[in-house]
Amino acid sequence: MQTARNGEIEIVYETFGSDLNPPLILLHGLGSSMLVWPEDMCAGFVDRGFFVLRMDHRDSGLSTVLPDGARYTLEDMAGDAMAVLDAAGCRRAIVCGYSLGGMVAQAAAAAFGDRVAGLVSISSHTGEPGVGDPTPEALAALTAPPAATIEAQIEADLAGYRIWSNPEWRNEEAERQYLERSYRRAWHPGASQRQFKAAARSGSRAGALGGLDVPALVVHGGIDTLIGPDAGRRTAEVIPGAQYLEIEGMGHELPPQVWAPIISAVTALSARIFW
Repeated sequence: MQTARNGEIEIVYETFGSDLNPPLILLHGLGSSMLVWPEDMCAGFVDRGFFVLRMDHRDSGLSTVLPDGARYTLEDMAGDAMAVLDAAGCRRAIVCGYSLGGMVAQAAAAAFGDRVAGLVSISSHTGEPGVGDPTPEALAALTAPPAATIEAQIEADLAGYRIWSNPEWRNEEAERQYLERSYRRAWHPGASQRQFKAAARSGSRAGALGGLDVPALVVHGGIDTLIGPDAGRRTAEVIPGAQYLEIEGMGHELPPQVWAPIISAVTALSARIFW
């Protein structure tokens, strides 16, 4: 594990592969940690010639956990990612984010355009109201208060997975093992609510995204009930020249079934940038 600093915030990150290769930084979603990007998926990117960085956002994993009432924005979180690039000696990188991480990646492209060689937004949206709205069931699961124990939180998370994941692709025992590993590593009840509020107060990014001049890829699941696929289509629509990949059968998830198409699409994006 390595650390980077953005002011008072300490960010924990890991790297895979050679730093002589094009950098790819992976940003995770709400209430999770860098472990949402499995090592096998990171290895898949390394095999395609990337130098991979994965990090814990503030209020996640082993990075700085802020007190109740702390206020920050997606742009602040994007600054954390830039601090990781600085610490790793990377001037520019492809910034790839999933869900909340996709919003942070979008904010990074808008605020730090000279550092973002390419943008990948997965299962995310522009922040515009009325776009990609969750189903009532998915929203209720997402916004439920934190559980009192790790064991109860794992059961609550599994219940959420049953709502927004493809049932034919799920491996509940593997999901349970992932959640056990993640929460035994770090558990911060209430922290995800601060991240949720950061996204809410940042508002719409549609105008900023419309002014981007960066190669971009947007990926979305065709059966996502947490952030509907119309959000992915809208994101690709507003970013000039963005490529769009909608994966049939993908919900709000990153199971092994989607690794190959995502890795291939990101590799094709990289070929436009670095070669």
